[in-house]
Amino acid sequence: MATRPPTLLQGDTVGVVSLASPYPAEKINQAIANLQNSGFNVAVGNYVYAQNGFLAGSDQQRASDLMSMFMDPSVKMILSVRGGTGSLGILPFLDYPIIASNPKIVSGYSDISIVLNVLYQFTGMITFLGLMLEDFLPSTPPYNYTSFYSAVSTFTSPRQIVNPPNIPLISLVSGNVTGRIVGGNLTSIVDSLGTPFEIDTRGKILLLEEKTEPINTVYRYLNHLKSAGKFRDCIGIILGECTYCAEAYGKSWDDIINEMLVPLGKPLIKNLTTSHGIYKATIPIGATVNLDTINNRITLLEPAVSWPSE
Repeated sequence: MATRPPTLLQGDTVGVVSLASPYPAEKINQAIANLQNSGFNVAVGNYVYAQNGFLAGSDQQRASDLMSMFMDPSVKMILSVRGGTGSLGILPFLDYPIIASNPKIVSGYSDISIVLNVLYQFTGMITFLGLMLEDFLPSTPPYNYTSFYSAVSTFTSPRQIVNPPNIPLISLVSGNVTGRIVGGNLTSIVDSLGTPFEIDTRGKILLLEEKTEPINTVYRYLNHLKSAGKFRDCIGIILGECTYCAEAYGKSWDDIINEMLVPLGKPLIKNLTTSHGIYKATIPIGATVNLDTINNRITLLEPAVSWPSE
């Protein structure tokens, strides 16, 4: 059974950390101000503004910021500033028993995907493929906030995970399966292969999305996952968008899906709005979902958070 972190309530403290690449200080400060204006207190990690080339500080520094938020009893949610690259480097420096004893909402996407999946695999704690600090801007679509707060603040279940109106989910292989959902950014998930932090898809529903990679590179990554047995082991597949993924040699995202994934025969649905697209559905990693590709539905079967007193 997965561990549900305590729900996020108005007035709670949000811990802000940089787990991957750096971000301009003025943009960090603007997003923090928006969080505060939304009714939350904010605790800022010691290395949030750090820069070490393409990393926001050393691996140890970024890991220490994340651990400090888990050990601070006032912090109820932890937001990464952004993704980028480097999240894999912090994983050896995390204290997983401490994290397991102090479950909190952890949200992010892109390169943060591997952190979300490892925290679930190593501690049993549900995490959230959802908004990052950089998304807390006036320009963020209301749908993104609605999906996010529905995931981290409500207890309605079962609850369908839906796209915005007029953006349909599209079934490619019919079936109906129930299992815990894992995954996220394709590049990040492939990075974990062959490490102690390799994603476990056995009996799971696997979610994948990507951004800006040309389709021949997407093919390479999907083939790597296939060769590693990750599609063999999963029971169903959900595909998000391949945002700004350029066609290569006349092949598109849809071509690769039809040629590589449809023949696997696993229940398969595409077009979920997640992560790098304009619209971002928040997906609780480690939660139990029903994937019904006959009726084009993805249903969360349990609350992803608990009352603080539970």
